[in-house]
Amino acid sequence: MNSDILKGKWEQLKGQTQKQWGKLTNDDVDVVKGNATELSGKIQERYGIAKDEADKQVEDWCNKHK
Repeated sequence: MNSDILKGKWEQLKGQTQKQWGKLTNDDVDVVKGNATELSGKIQERYGIAKDEADKQVEDWCNKHK
């Protein structure tokens, strides 16, 4: 899923995002606004994982929600 599609579907996917990454707060999800890079950064911050791992998780999640 490219970033334009993610941004366009963000309102629908916000709940799914919090199901996948439960440590993300409502504020985190609101700040992301469908930006995959921002989402990856928030995941890194909340879970203490490397950028590459967070990017892979976001990519896999996006592909699952096409």
